Amino acid sequence: MKSSIILFLSTVCFMTISLAQTEEQKLQAFIDNHVKTVEPKFKAMNIANWNASASGEKKYYDEQAALELDVRRIYSNKEEFEQIKRWMGSNAIKEPLLHRQLIVLYNSYLPNQLDSALLKQIVDKAAEIANKFNTFRGTIDGKEVTDNDIVEILQKETDSAKREKAWEASKMVGKAVAPMIVELVRLRNEAARKLGFQNYYEMMLVTAEQSENEVIAVFDELKKLTDKPFAQLKSEIDTKLAAKWGIDPAAMKPWHYQDRFFQEAPQISEVDFDKYFAGKKVEDLGRSFYANFGLPVDDILKNSDLYERKGKYQHAFETDIDRLGDIRVMLNIKNNHEWMSTMLHELGHGVYSKNERRDLPFLLRSEAHIFLTEGIAELMERQADNADWLHLMVGVDDKEKEQIREAGKENLRMKELIFCRWTQVMVRFERGMYQNPDQNLNKLWWDLVSEYQLIKCPEGRNEPDWAAKIHLAQVPVYYHNYQLGELFASQLQHYIAVQILKDPSNPEPSYANHPEIGRYLKERVFAPGATMRWDELVRYATGEPLTAKYFAEEFVK
Repeated sequence: MKSSIILFLSTVCFMTISLAQTEEQKLQAFIDNHVKTVEPKFKAMNIANWNASASGEKKYYDEQAALELDVRRIYSNKEEFEQIKRWMGSNAIKEPLLHRQLIVLYNSYLPNQLDSALLKQIVDKAAEIANKFNTFRGTIDGKEVTDNDIVEILQKETDSAKREKAWEASKMVGKAVAPMIVELVRLRNEAARKLGFQNYYEMMLVTAEQSENEVIAVFDELKKLTDKPFAQLKSEIDTKLAAKWGIDPAAMKPWHYQDRFFQEAPQISEVDFDKYFAGKKVEDLGRSFYANFGLPVDDILKNSDLYERKGKYQHAFETDIDRLGDIRVMLNIKNNHEWMSTMLHELGHGVYSKNERRDLPFLLRSEAHIFLTEGIAELMERQADNADWLHLMVGVDDKEKEQIREAGKENLRMKELIFCRWTQVMVRFERGMYQNPDQNLNKLWWDLVSEYQLIKCPEGRNEPDWAAKIHLAQVPVYYHNYQLGELFASQLQHYIAVQILKDPSNPEPSYANHPEIGRYLKERVFAPGATMRWDELVRYATGEPLTAKYFAEEFVK
């Protein structure tokens, strides 16, 4: 009797294992066929996007939209999604990499379970807005100006009337695209509701393995931490800038803050960081820095588009064309501090993409989460304010290095506090916009700017200034990841100082000439790709869960 039971249980066990193996084999075959279809389309779509951004030509936007629609139609296949759901609901997929690919597939298919007509409307509208953004140029007194022109005026011009004209020129694109963005938001919400979500904002967070409550809780915590420090900082900024422009602090307007959205720190330091890059080539500095800490970028720069021209996308981004090494950055370089920071940022994304393990399955050959690659980019960007980095990379002498050390730290603190409050505006506005796109969005925008950035709307102004922020249309439900990335960057920086460099007395070290930092990042952050959830990778890389405490220690005083 006892041996019969053992035999019976062994048979059941064998049948269960065989069934599990069979389902895993079926899933692997599904993935193999799926990748054969989508991999070349992803590459073609990325190339079309690159060509569109580089040229501004409509034919490339049309090509990108058509390819995106092809990809989304693949992911809209209802029969395939039902099979994926069955695998998700079963307990048959045990192999870790296979199970992780299943989760990636599920999160890719879910938001695309729509009829083809609605999908096409969404894709076409997004492409139309992208084309308008990339080719639009504001005007001052009837003359077209570039973003770099506007930035230069806002940084240097002392005449308030001229500053106001430049700021208004930067917002003109908002009026041109606002109705299209609202229409796109409604289409996206319609799609999300058909899939059982309250709105598109909720859906995008869920399929990114995040939750609305988690995200808002982080931002609520950061608000409490930064309310008083930011108010004090803002008062200091107003006093210094008002003196610079020859006005009373009470007369400060949005165009007096040197940045179109007050998302970047103004130049109020006695140290002019731009002068260290005059006569230097930002491109060469970026190449040299990444090489000397073990993450060379020559191949990335060779394929990239670095300098501004008419019709070209005016901002900056990194793209991994094929997940096989064709990685590029789009920039509009000037030899100044801002573009040095931006270049370090985009190349940070690039080295993350480049150093993901190439032997991983295609579906896992990407970052564990988008905010993790933002964290790396932001970590690298901070180096441009580091006195030791400037000493080693730009040639600042020992005496001047010590003079600018505190200025660099204060610049970075100011930058991080300002950006932290700016992300509050973006996150809460976007959430509110998807909750109710028919409300007075102009009022919502300026209410949030007033509350979180302490800047009042110019009297009598009622324009869609919110729509001038390109991310709302082209990179939806993304902005919170920049701030989560800042938290991750501070957490990594703490770990690097204590565990890699073994020097906790220097919590903000230069990474130049430290190849051990490059090795650590490659092994513990980049190489795993998407084999882990984001929270697992943060623990793997730093030994603890994501926390705001290191960001607070570094910047909230």
